[in-house]
Amino acid sequence: MTQIPEPGLVVLDVTAHDEATAHAVIAVLEQTWATSGITPVQRVPGVPGVRARVHADIRRPVTPPDPLNSPYGAGA
Repeated sequence: MTQIPEPGLVVLDVTAHDEATAHAVIAVLEQTWATSGITPVQRVPGVPGVRARVHADIRRPVTPPDPLNSPYGAGA
């Protein structure tokens, strides 16, 4: 079990069909939050797909949000 030391920190386990897909998913997450980067992709013999892990701080967006393009409306 992974210990999460404080609110806003997350550990995301990604299961994907292949390494390219896992890397693509992590790349999108890295555009949204401060992350640790992808861990080495793991492949378990006899189990389809690959697995990877990323640690993210969802309190810290990579770039400040644009209030005019907020999904919650202007000025949110």
